[in-house]
Amino acid sequence: MGVVSTVLSFFGFGFGAAVGLVIGYFLFIFRQPTDVKDPEIRPLVEKDLKSLQRLLPEIPVWVKNPDFDRVDWLNKFVEYMWPYLDKAICKMAKKIAEPIIAEQKPKYKIDSIDFETLTLGCLPPTFEGMKVYNTEEKELIMELGLKWAANPNILVAVKAFGLKATVQVLDLQVFALPRITLKPLVPSFPCFANIYVSLMQKPHVDFGAKLVGVDAMSIPGAYRLVQELIKDQVANMYLWPKRLEVQIMDPAKAMKKPVGILHVKVVRAIKLKKKDLLGASDPYVKVNLTEDKLPSKKTTVKYKNLNPEWDEEFTFVVKDPEGQVLELTVYDWEQVGSHDKMGLNVIPLKDLTPEEPKTMTLDLLKTLNPDDSQNEKSRGQLVVEVNYKPFKDSEMPTNVEDAEGTVEKAPEGTPDGGGLLVIHIHEAQDLEGKNHTNPSVRLLFRGEEKKTKVLKKNRDPRWDQEFQFMLDEPPTNDRIHVEVISISKRSLLHPKESLGYVDIYLSDVVNNKRINERYHLIDSKNGRIQIEMQWRTAS
Repeated sequence: MGVVSTVLSFFGFGFGAAVGLVIGYFLFIFRQPTDVKDPEIRPLVEKDLKSLQRLLPEIPVWVKNPDFDRVDWLNKFVEYMWPYLDKAICKMAKKIAEPIIAEQKPKYKIDSIDFETLTLGCLPPTFEGMKVYNTEEKELIMELGLKWAANPNILVAVKAFGLKATVQVLDLQVFALPRITLKPLVPSFPCFANIYVSLMQKPHVDFGAKLVGVDAMSIPGAYRLVQELIKDQVANMYLWPKRLEVQIMDPAKAMKKPVGILHVKVVRAIKLKKKDLLGASDPYVKVNLTEDKLPSKKTTVKYKNLNPEWDEEFTFVVKDPEGQVLELTVYDWEQVGSHDKMGLNVIPLKDLTPEEPKTMTLDLLKTLNPDDSQNEKSRGQLVVEVNYKPFKDSEMPTNVEDAEGTVEKAPEGTPDGGGLLVIHIHEAQDLEGKNHTNPSVRLLFRGEEKKTKVLKKNRDPRWDQEFQFMLDEPPTNDRIHVEVISISKRSLLHPKESLGYVDIYLSDVVNNKRINERYHLIDSKNGRIQIEMQWRTAS
């Protein structure tokens, strides 16, 4: 009986459980709750602006607001330039922070505050859109939608009461709408004197911080307190109409127009010192006028000569004869590596009498510091002729660019009917070799070959080297072959390879006197090279 009852009870439990599950299933399916309503479905076009922004928080500002333009080109530009912008912004931030820190140190009895590490990381900001305002003033006003999730490394060391503490900022996120104003607009590069930055709304700032190596944001309540404090402080300082001002140049100097021409003739050098191992030097002179935005001008190189004679003339546009200074520096030319400085000196324009040519013999100095004991050592002398000619009222140029674009005259001794062809190799971009990329430039003109220095492992090299060809007649029907080559002593199978070339016809140079162009290299995927050429004549 015990066995039979056990079997019957087992079957009874199984049957009862099955019946209960079936009944429960049907009650769950057919019994409708009374407190649940069907969701209201409406097309997005019927939603108002605030509802759309809540539903789509990541939608770009150029979609939300028709006044904003899409700026993919700006994001691409910032991406390429970010390694350089990172350094420039950090340098500017230090410059702005130093006077603020110096003012606060006595107040809080702090010995020093130093940036041990300051980098914004490798992730550039992204601009969602840009709005440009049209005004009647000499200014440019832009508003930018900024989103930036960065990986900076900012390490600040604070010393006080004999103790040192470090604060590190990591994992920065910034969402902001800054207004950037460039004004006043001036006729000198970069064409604006000041930058003004304001915030049109409270920014969203999120970051991590470590105090003496410990995560300070893990302290209960610290995260929200610090975030709100920073938002309020930044808003109080820069929320519109308050603004941050960064001066790029002195507006008074930038608006100055040319008032004269300075003629400089580098005559010769006397008793220069030996720089090369074989007991000689290859000197040339670099001539520069302060506050002049154009590149420095150079004489030709005189090889193996300690008493070189150049007799080469240069002209400069003068805007401030009371403040500008003529700088003359003698270098020893080196085929590989940097050129050695042999000595320098300066001529203040205020010391010159207008319309009166003056021959000056300058002692070459190590530095311009009058108390430097190294200046007592003889380094040779440099003989120059200078003549400052102020413009008459009828000669005053109305266009600054016309005055600054003047091509120099060829030096004395230039053949009649001929001239001096000057080739200035500036830089190249996006070079890429199959085996190595150590670029240099090879010039081939009328059977004469000249080369720049080799820059190792560089896809975007900058040479800034100048070459000259003295010609008996204008090269109207000639062309110059410019080839970028890569050289590697380590590669035995491929010691040299071409990175691209271009053949430039010189008729445009003769007709226009000067051209400055960027050429696409043939047999190169994306390579480009910037070359400036001048045709200088004696007349």
